[in-house]
Amino acid sequence: MAVDRDHVLRTAAALLTRKATATLDEVARAAGISRATLHRHFAGRDALVRALEALGIAECEAALDAARPDEGPAADAVRRLIRAIEPSAGLLAFLYTENQLFEGEQQNEGWSRIDARLAALFRRGQESGEFRIDLTPAWLTEALYGLLASGAWAVSEGRVARNDFTHMIAELLLGGAVRREEP
Repeated sequence: MAVDRDHVLRTAAALLTRKATATLDEVARAAGISRATLHRHFAGRDALVRALEALGIAECEAALDAARPDEGPAADAVRRLIRAIEPSAGLLAFLYTENQLFEGEQQNEGWSRIDARLAALFRRGQESGEFRIDLTPAWLTEALYGLLASGAWAVSEGRVARNDFTHMIAELLLGGAVRREEP
C-alpha cells in the first residue's frame, strides 16, 4: 500500500499543532500507518519538522499570492492575507515555536522570501501614508507572525471563535500600525 505523503504531513501538522510534544508513534498512529512506515518517509522528528516547514512555506507563499499584496490599499491587502493564511495558521503556530529551536544562526531561505514579501507590503503601506513609519516593516512582520500564532492557539483551545480569527488579528495589528493624524 502506497503512503500518501501529503496525508501524513497534514495529519502530523494537525496533531503537532494541538500537541507539540507528540511522539512519532502518536504521529504514525494518527496517520494510520506504522512507526516503521513513518520512519521510512521521515528519518526522525527533525526530518518530519523540516517537511512540515516546507509545507508551511508553500502555504504561506500561496496565501501571499492569493492576497495580491501589491493591489489596492495596503491595509486591505493585509486583511486578505490574514484571511488567506487562516487555514494554515495552526501549522504556522507550531512552526513558529519549533523553528526557535532549530534555526540558530541560519534561516531557511523560504522564510526569508516570505519575510521580504511581508516587509514590502508593510513598507508600501508606510510609503502610501497608511501605516506608521516609526514601526519598522521587520517589526510589523514579526508582529503579524506572533498574532497569527496566538490566534491559532486561541482558536484551537476554544477561547476564540474561528470566525473571529481574521477580524481580531487584522484589527489588532492594523489598529497599532495605522498612521493617525496628528492634532
